[in-house]
Amino acid sequence: MSKIGRMPSSRFLASSIGVACAAVLALPAALPAAAATPAAPALDTMSASEQSASSARAAPVGAPAVDRATASPSGRTQSLPLVPRATARALGPTAEQGLGRRGVRSFSLVGVVWDDPDTELHGRVQVRTRARGTTHWSGWQDVETHNQEHAADPDTAERASSRVRGSTAPLWVGDSDGVEVRVRAEVSGRTAAPGVQMLPDGLRLELVDPGTGLPEAVPTQATTPAGGPVADPPPVGTPVDASRLGTLTVESAAASAVNADLAPLGATVIPALSRTATEDGLADLEPGMKPYIGPRPRIVTRRGWGADEKLRERDFLYTKKVKAAFVHHTASGNNYSCDEAASVIRSIYRYHVVSSGWRDIGYNFLVDKCGNIYEGRAGGVAKAVMGAHTLGFNTNSMGIAVIGSFGTTKPPAAAVTGIAQLTAWKLGLYRANPKGKTDLISGGGNLYAKGRKVRLNVISGHRDGFATECPGGRLYGKLGTARSKAAQYQGR
Repeated sequence: MSKIGRMPSSRFLASSIGVACAAVLALPAALPAAAATPAAPALDTMSASEQSASSARAAPVGAPAVDRATASPSGRTQSLPLVPRATARALGPTAEQGLGRRGVRSFSLVGVVWDDPDTELHGRVQVRTRARGTTHWSGWQDVETHNQEHAADPDTAERASSRVRGSTAPLWVGDSDGVEVRVRAEVSGRTAAPGVQMLPDGLRLELVDPGTGLPEAVPTQATTPAGGPVADPPPVGTPVDASRLGTLTVESAAASAVNADLAPLGATVIPALSRTATEDGLADLEPGMKPYIGPRPRIVTRRGWGADEKLRERDFLYTKKVKAAFVHHTASGNNYSCDEAASVIRSIYRYHVVSSGWRDIGYNFLVDKCGNIYEGRAGGVAKAVMGAHTLGFNTNSMGIAVIGSFGTTKPPAAAVTGIAQLTAWKLGLYRANPKGKTDLISGGGNLYAKGRKVRLNVISGHRDGFATECPGGRLYGKLGTARSKAAQYQGR
């Protein structure tokens, strides 16, 4: 079987078009050609027929909406500017903003963005939504406002991009066609007085429709116990099903080709491996050295959850190695089923790229409440891909986000097991002990100054590198369990 080598430390940026060219040579002639995407994430535009059909549908009432993308299958983003609320006019136009109840095109995830990513939103954001096709409105739901710590490191090209905006965490609300939002400035838990606190400029409500995804998301399954009986994957050269090849674009082929040592081109799942097969797959084991690595878990690829590869930036960005894993929660709420997880991920991906202006989804991996593991940022699941998850510590690390909110809610045991299985394998590729500690250099943040060497757990919570509530107190309390399980899976 193919050997898995680690990413050479001297290579940091790889063109997906270059990767795709090699991949496309192996495809049948029926694969449609596609032009290279521009360096910046492109905002899809509607065709004339789609614009006509869209105009015929009921448009949002009040503030004009901006459709940032087409609808199904890749999804759509509606962006509505917020306005001063009548109840707060006495406090000034920046004390409270929002939108009254209104009908909109269907969406499933919401968030609020603003112009300056370096400006924090000190206040409270609440939304209520109407279930699609009904007259039922939800109660007010809080949107997590402290989100700037999930970002690219300071002084990096991704962070410095003019496309980047400030943003709240996204909130999954399910299939909806009505919305109301209110944003109110607060100081130390008190309502702002005139001249004391202002909301950021350019506040907009982002309504994300995840679309259907292409191909359809693969069925979820319960997490396979590490070391349990699993089937080895077919040889890498096994032909991919023709129906899947028919929809591969150059961008999709590139995102898949970087996992070519693990699964066939166009695969929706990277299958789990036995411990023996995983150890055999390492290309650079020193003679006589015990391979401390956990069995490779089943991973749903970007193609499996339906990523629109034309949204992200073209190139893949790498760091030198993976010395640590930072665990996060998405703070998007727990009101989703595991069958909806792919839709949630497509929504977060679109929110990170289209609404927040990032190059790709910020996390390297995501884990749902059933313990299913998903590939995050493109570049290869076995490679040291540079993410945008822990401000100041994205270099030589990876970010794993459990889908949900775990400040007061206990994380499912399956999700904790998923973290342990993933870290046992991925950290094992880079000789890292899940129960150990490692040194990272801070890129700058609110806990550690730029350039400071920081001693951290190999499996850390986001709050260990930045003053934040993430990954929520209840999930943070389970990291000791994840460390012990991961070390056990590695055979330590």
